[in-house]
Amino acid sequence: MNAPAPDSPAPASARTLVAGVGNVFLGDDGFGVETLRLLAREQLPASVELSDVGVRGVHLAYELLDGWDTLVLLDVTARGGDPGTLYLIDASAAEDRGTGPAPLDGHRMTPDAVLALLDTLCAGTGATPPRRILLVGCEPACLDEGIGLSPPVAAAVPEAVRMVTELVRQEAVV
Repeated sequence: MNAPAPDSPAPASARTLVAGVGNVFLGDDGFGVETLRLLAREQLPASVELSDVGVRGVHLAYELLDGWDTLVLLDVTARGGDPGTLYLIDASAAEDRGTGPAPLDGHRMTPDAVLALLDTLCAGTGATPPRRILLVGCEPACLDEGIGLSPPVAAAVPEAVRMVTELVRQEAVV
């Protein structure tokens, strides 16, 4: 077995961005931000960066032009399950994200709109979108005005933290 030459660089770890999305003033819509807050307490690989995006989806799209290998989005997603149900959705393929024109209303940038904007920005700049795009989503119970998660969504946050921690550790060795 040959050892690398002493002056050759070590292989780079896959860079992963974990982005908490949502509006903390709309009940369970704060799931992504709350999950990210607790995730910040975990020991994560050095190649992982956390970003509290909140409602600034346009900023996330521009941040993704920096050459990330993997994006993990944390957000609520209504798919018809019981409140607090967690989903892991792979949106890596452009056809899985929806490809209509991206609305440029910075206050209504849902993750699918952010990803559509990212595709447009990458086409215009020559940048490469993340190789993998994953959504850790939670079925909301209440999206009414008010601060704080409903009991079933709050109970799902520790499991979401565990899921994301496991995902980013796997991505760091890919």
